[in-house]
Amino acid sequence: MSTDFVHLHVHSHYSLLDGLTKPEPMLKKCAEFGMDACALTDHGNLFGLLEFYTKAQKYGVKPILGCEVYVSPTDRFDKSGKSSKEASNHLLLLCENETGYHNLCKLSSIAHLEGWHYKPRVDAASLEEYKDGLIAASACLNGRIPSLLLANKYEEAEKALDHYIGIFGRDNFCIEMMNHGMPEEEKVNPLLWELAEKYKLTAIATNDAHYLEREDAEAHEVLLCIQTKKNMDDPGRMRFPNDEFYFRSQEDMVGRFARWPEAIANTLTRCEQDAGARDYFIGRARLAPQERAQQLLAEAPAEQT
Repeated sequence: MSTDFVHLHVHSHYSLLDGLTKPEPMLKKCAEFGMDACALTDHGNLFGLLEFYTKAQKYGVKPILGCEVYVSPTDRFDKSGKSSKEASNHLLLLCENETGYHNLCKLSSIAHLEGWHYKPRVDAASLEEYKDGLIAASACLNGRIPSLLLANKYEEAEKALDHYIGIFGRDNFCIEMMNHGMPEEEKVNPLLWELAEKYKLTAIATNDAHYLEREDAEAHEVLLCIQTKKNMDDPGRMRFPNDEFYFRSQEDMVGRFARWPEAIANTLTRCEQDAGARDYFIGRARLAPQERAQQLLAEAPAEQT
């Protein structure tokens, strides 16, 4: 591949009221940067994957299909959590092949139909059942492992890592490292790197892209206010810590991970998997003949007023 880095953790406006970027401008930016591949990993849903895949063909970018899922700390049927943060942690999933795509679809359905509590959630049992063809990564600071490291719970973090390795295997679980200039990341990144070396895992560098350009940060704050029903002048409103959550160039990412250049290079290794979609497994709707459609409409009960 001609690039030095590809994005494996990206949110679009299909991360509802959280992501700002539409797929096409993002893919156009990939082409401008000379990035040969890019992932889409929206929060808790796969709504944008079809548009992302079809638009990627236009710009000559290999689409890597994924999702940042919410994982229940107990099981998906436990609805006792008193907040979204208490009820789930984050986990990044990327499709390695066609089997992985179908399994990601199943996990998304399970999360919405059975695991919903503040967010659509999967659990260890569902991940174990539908793990085939998926590459997992430890996610952002809201991931189980980084959050435990941040709380100085090192033994618990290793237990959580052992748990995920037990599900996905050593080859298909990655340690994810981010650098948005936050002191929390400065604390956990060396610890994450140590875990990757100790357990012989692949470490990958990512940027938690929620908007396209740095100057879009203010518009993103407005979007978060709409989501949380707050005003911009509310001092207690939800906000990102800075304006670094944009779609960075390869050069920016290489500079930010000068201490861990392998984490940059490893993004290329991961995207060499057969993780893109094909027409036949995205699927097409099968429409009934016109006569049958008219019959179904005639037989439908009248709308009650």
